[in-house]
Amino acid sequence: MLTVAKSIEQAKSASGTVRAGGTDYMDRRRHGLTDGDIVDLFGIDGLDQIQTDGSGHTLIGALTTVVNVARTPHMQENYAGIAQAAGDLATPQIRQVGTIGGNLTQATRCQYYRHNHLQCTKKGDAICGGRDGYHPNGVIFDNGGCANPHPSTLGMALMAYDAEIEVNGSETRPIAALYGDGSDTRDHLLADGEIITRIILPAPVKGEVASYFRASQRARAEWATVETTVRLSVAGKTIESAAVAVGAVGPVPMRLPKVEAALVGKQVGEETFAEAAALAAEGTNPLSGLETKVTIMVHSIEEALLQAVS
Repeated sequence: MLTVAKSIEQAKSASGTVRAGGTDYMDRRRHGLTDGDIVDLFGIDGLDQIQTDGSGHTLIGALTTVVNVARTPHMQENYAGIAQAAGDLATPQIRQVGTIGGNLTQATRCQYYRHNHLQCTKKGDAICGGRDGYHPNGVIFDNGGCANPHPSTLGMALMAYDAEIEVNGSETRPIAALYGDGSDTRDHLLADGEIITRIILPAPVKGEVASYFRASQRARAEWATVETTVRLSVAGKTIESAAVAVGAVGPVPMRLPKVEAALVGKQVGEETFAEAAALAAEGTNPLSGLETKVTIMVHSIEEALLQAVS
């Protein structure tokens, strides 16, 4: 049965799996990973807009398409790291129909999860097949959970901006609380009946610079090997504040506080950026064969910093 919800209350009470743009859900349904009733959210008015409130916060409805996040002038001018990330992810077709809420809550892209006959803890199996099996794009921050990185590009970018999510139209929580530390077998920590309704961004920082950089095996239509979003507030040549987030390297999107701290108070320049980016390697424990990915992450952060101030 298909329920086209007209309100958050109806969506919460309906029986079935929630669907937004459906770019991930329909793929999982074709692979037999989910079935049964569907609760479609696109009948809910007002959740497909980007607005500002009286305090300067930006509110992005969860049904806002990825392409609108990328192309809206307000986002490009004030939240460049998010707009750039949205414009680079997936394909034009997916960006056209995929939503920001769906991107945040999509399921892992690991082939062990997507294949019916391979073992995966996220399907309820006792073994993570990817840990000792085939993992060409596995984690380099391994906490013993999923061996495959979290797929949300926008989750990573929003983390760099200290974003919050609004759940069920009322409660707010930090974007990091959506994912936890990655030790859970789920891709996100929303409880049954909880639906992301908006993303809340802090007021823009005047004069801030930002950049998104993605390393991948091909320029388009490819999952990232490493991706990073950086934000810098610079006075003269001195870095006053910094935010550095990375994706495709751990079971959840991550901030790198050591890298951020190494930037603050330093002068903008290649040497500063190289020294700070090198600290990203601390704490990595890559799966077998992925040592080179640590180097890719370090240089990706360095390149994003250079692009931000160029």
